[in-house]
Amino acid sequence: MSLADRLVATWYAPHLTPLAALLTPLSLVFAAGVALRRTLYRKGLLRTQRVRVPVVVIGNITAGGSGKTPLALAFAQALFERGRRPGIVSRGYGGTNTAPRAVDLDDDPRVVGDEALIYARAGLPIWIGHRRVDTVRALIAAHSNVDVVLSDDGLQHYALARTMEIVVLDVARGFGNGWMLPAGPLREPASRMSEVDAVVRLVQRIAVTSQATDGHATQMWYQPMPWRNVVHEAAVADPSTWPRGSVHAVAGTGHPERFFAELRSLGIDAICHPFPDHHPYTAADLQFSGARAVLMTEKDAVKCASFADERCWYLPVSARIDSTLVELVLARLHGFQAA
Repeated sequence: MSLADRLVATWYAPHLTPLAALLTPLSLVFAAGVALRRTLYRKGLLRTQRVRVPVVVIGNITAGGSGKTPLALAFAQALFERGRRPGIVSRGYGGTNTAPRAVDLDDDPRVVGDEALIYARAGLPIWIGHRRVDTVRALIAAHSNVDVVLSDDGLQHYALARTMEIVVLDVARGFGNGWMLPAGPLREPASRMSEVDAVVRLVQRIAVTSQATDGHATQMWYQPMPWRNVVHEAAVADPSTWPRGSVHAVAGTGHPERFFAELRSLGIDAICHPFPDHHPYTAADLQFSGARAVLMTEKDAVKCASFADERCWYLPVSARIDSTLVELVLARLHGFQAA
């Protein structure tokens, strides 16, 4: 087990593990640094910079995947359907790029990262870069019709002024052991949740509940779409033809078990192979003897496309969000324009 895997297991263990206990002094130092940095921004000693269009940050307070990218994608599509022209900025996690740049369909995922290519596949204007302010300005300079920017992650990037903050929380994992990095998964204290404009809880489809909401506290779930072949997009999958023991599944995401659980809910009995988040796949990672099908997420597929074969299939998912949350965002955007 790699160090990264050991850390994640420690973060979400039911009790404080010896490794977490060993790391708690570093967590206290990290927490002090986080508090100091926020104080400096509040007092204006560190500068927050504004841009000419509203910015909606979709982030989390835990390390690792929690559904930010599917939520941002669903939001962008919902806003577009309501007459807005959204653009996306991201850091480009998993890639080597640092300076602001646009992302195109034929870009190398090793350079731009996997999540950025998912936005590009959806036809959205997407720019990446480590400095969010510079990246947003480059995006709106290149796309004069963009009237709202969605920042995938960046909740802790206080240099970029934001019109609204939305936090995603994976209910299955919660806050883990409740400790800050590196002893636990928290980037900021759990109390930060009370300061944001909206909280979206990622739940399983079977756990979705119907309740009245004003948009400030809503649920999100993933709706699986038809399987797509990594090599031949038009191919149709028939999982019933995959003999038991011949199906393998890979997932290089922040929470691989979520994908594996989805497969089980679809009645697919797969041999599961978890990888670290943003794993740089090679052809050797997909060489499973006797495999009739190799299943993966869309995030994995964009990195495997150059060496995958016809056995490789990916499962697109659509994030289903509450319309009241969309209306809350639209109201905030209207307030930005009125100001």
